Amino acid sequence: MAQTQQIGQRSERLGPFLAVDPVVDRMRSLRSAWHPADGVAVFNRVYLTVTEEIGHAIEAGTFADRRAAATLDVRFAERYLAAVDAVATGIPAPACWRPLFHYRRHPGVRPLQFALAGINAHIGHDLALAVVDACRILDCAPTDLEDEFDRVGDILVLLEERIREELMPGPDLLEIADPLTHLLGCWSLDRARDGAWLAARSLWQLRGLPELAAEFTERLDRSVGLVGRMLLTPLTRP
Repeated sequence: MAQTQQIGQRSERLGPFLAVDPVVDRMRSLRSAWHPADGVAVFNRVYLTVTEEIGHAIEAGTFADRRAAATLDVRFAERYLAAVDAVATGIPAPACWRPLFHYRRHPGVRPLQFALAGINAHIGHDLALAVVDACRILDCAPTDLEDEFDRVGDILVLLEERIREELMPGPDLLEIADPLTHLLGCWSLDRARDGAWLAARSLWQLRGLPELAAEFTERLDRSVGLVGRMLLTPLTRP
């Protein structure tokens, strides 16, 4: 948990371009520490690519407001890293992350399932909270970050397509009889992103009602966790 706090403190002092570097460094260290077959490691590799892509886009001037984009990206990444730190210290992770950490070494779960379960947790739950975090830091409303939100989402969609291509079993499309085909058809990144935006706006409206906001956040966390558990249904025998 202390490592995540240090990242946040360092990011506050850095400019808009370098602010992403600490979280990228942390994910690279995790990539080196974990076995490649570890389910969380599979997601970490995917998310590292996402964060690097967003960092390059910020440096290239793709985002109109670079500070806002960097703030959103770093707060977003810190939610995932906080879950990693929680598990490492024996503290339960948010409900949305628990299926991935629980099944991370299950031999019946395929790499693509691990990657999408992590994306589901991070988009469905963490992104909404990261938008609210960024709004508080930047003293703005979610609507002021809509452009940054959409551009980050566009990068995620492109990378999801690449992930599916790289992690799909076999050189061609999945056979229609393969249960993974049907499992993947139950989840959509676009729908998850739309839900995250609605949740962020709802939480912002509830910021003056802390008890209601906390209940909303808990229910969001648990519902996203249920979807993650579905995505990690073992499809082959150990």
